[in-house]
Amino acid sequence: MASQPTLTTTYTSTSNAPFTISLPLSAPADSTTVENKARYLSELRQSVNRELTARMEEDKARESSAAAASGKKIVDDEKEEENYGEEMQEEED
Repeated sequence: MASQPTLTTTYTSTSNAPFTISLPLSAPADSTTVENKARYLSELRQSVNRELTARMEEDKARESSAAAASGKKIVDDEKEEENYGEEMQEEED
């Protein structure tokens, strides 16, 4: 009997601890339709995106801490995204 295939991915970064995830690769019970395959891949993509989003949040928190410690101006990513493409006036202190 053949062993069940596994999906293994490794994440490395210069600023985060590396990690490796290995999961048994199990196709959905009904993987014969395009709709079921698409749903399975969508769930897999969401799982990967959650992990990467968590890493990005860690990076942003670390960058904000470093900027605050060195007295640099902290960039508000949400405000930047909200005003993307808009010409902003510099605020006077």
